[in-house]
Amino acid sequence: MDWVLWFSAPDYELARIVLQRGVAALYFVAFLSSLNQFPALLGENGLLPVPDFGSAFHRLRRPTLFRWGYSDRLLRWMCAGGLVISGLIILGIPQLGPPWIPLIAFLVLWALYMSIVNVGQTFYGFGWEMLLLEAGFTVAFLGSDQSPPPTAMLLVTAWLAFRLEFGAGMIKIRGGQEWRDLTALYYHHETQPMPGPLSRQFHLLPKPLHKVEVVGNHFAQLVVPFFLFAPQPLATIAAAVVVVTQLWLILSGNFAWLNWSAIVLACSAVSDRVVNAVFPFMPVQYSSESWAVAASRSGGVWSGGLFAGGLGEPTGYPGDVFSWIWALVSLAAAVFLAVLGYQPLKNLFSRRQLMNAAFNRWMLGNTYGAFGSVTKRRVEIVVEGTLDDDPSDDADWREYRFKGKPGEAERLPRQWAPYHLRLDWLMWFLPLRTVHEEWFYAFLFKLLEADPATLRLLRADPFNGERPRWIRVRNALYEFSSRERFRETHERWEITPLRVLIRPIELRDVAA
Repeated sequence: MDWVLWFSAPDYELARIVLQRGVAALYFVAFLSSLNQFPALLGENGLLPVPDFGSAFHRLRRPTLFRWGYSDRLLRWMCAGGLVISGLIILGIPQLGPPWIPLIAFLVLWALYMSIVNVGQTFYGFGWEMLLLEAGFTVAFLGSDQSPPPTAMLLVTAWLAFRLEFGAGMIKIRGGQEWRDLTALYYHHETQPMPGPLSRQFHLLPKPLHKVEVVGNHFAQLVVPFFLFAPQPLATIAAAVVVVTQLWLILSGNFAWLNWSAIVLACSAVSDRVVNAVFPFMPVQYSSESWAVAASRSGGVWSGGLFAGGLGEPTGYPGDVFSWIWALVSLAAAVFLAVLGYQPLKNLFSRRQLMNAAFNRWMLGNTYGAFGSVTKRRVEIVVEGTLDDDPSDDADWREYRFKGKPGEAERLPRQWAPYHLRLDWLMWFLPLRTVHEEWFYAFLFKLLEADPATLRLLRADPFNGERPRWIRVRNALYEFSSRERFRETHERWEITPLRVLIRPIELRDVAA
């Protein structure tokens, strides 16, 4: 059974622990987000009801368990199942058994969440949805505590991290001039979709430091990813650079689980030996003594890096027949994912690079990237209602408050990531496109009805459950206040009203 060890990476147990439990934690957040928001957004009485979208299943050939019928009850059961399974993986319970148990657990998570994403329409049209699906399918083949991590699967996981980082870097270099002249972060912290509690402080940093940030970003996304495949300790150092830069992004804004996904996936290149050398007080505890002994005798199948290693004479390797079967299964899965990676590889070097695109209906082997250009001004959509019969400008207009979207001038933005506020994110896109979207008008009419499920998506209903007489939509320019102005007014935003975009509408307009 010596040949089996050629496909094993016993020096990457910590990497597997982080990958499996980290991806499972992101699935937990994703299912929790869907449980709390999907019925109001896409349920039977949602803004874009899935039953009305059902006719597109066969036309689009999208794999989903809702193909044979949707109900909010079924959706909630699926989310509950996803929460339970991902929770068990976080606790490490499936990993205690043979490799096929975590394999099945992750494939169930993948199938359940793909079923949700494929009917989620615009509310699930984010790049990190397909990233989570691909990550879940990939780490499914990392095995369990009874066997060492498969080298081939760690390679394709590092390849996924490479595509995520390098794709984002290439999109920026090919995108707006602000990324090439290093001025992108003059604007980004202020105009990003959902600022966090420290975003204003990042925005107020000196402009020369903003240029340093951009240079650091280009280095981390265009140079460092190649070193994920280098010999150790370079690969672990590259992973550490990715982790640090992603933590910087987490501190400066809210991007759902995108940054956390990059951190988890980068850990595929982290070697136990390097970690133990840097942090000798926290040595990795191997769960299978037999293959740990084999690894120590062989010098580590992956001890020289992703492509280098030695082979010793192991004793007591568990389950000889099962070992080679599992080695072949994991190798076949790695080859399958590598073949699917051909299209995104071509896309990375294409002049017409696609951003966040899937090349198959299973959302495996995708291409990623974000913020190829940076918005220069922050224009917010403001939704207001009134109880007055006369909807003139003199009426008592009260603003609806969102959980993550900026509102009051003095309010400190909250940290939501990795949780995903889907309504708030789509509100950010409206000024960049148009307010005349189907889901947005449905949202306004739900507010006129004081729909409880819709109101729960908001932070504050100015009418405490009572139906407003009229609803209108306007926009406003939001700018972070200077330190001097904040000391005077305690306002974090300077808000300049612009114009009315949708004139007052009432319930009888629904039928019009």
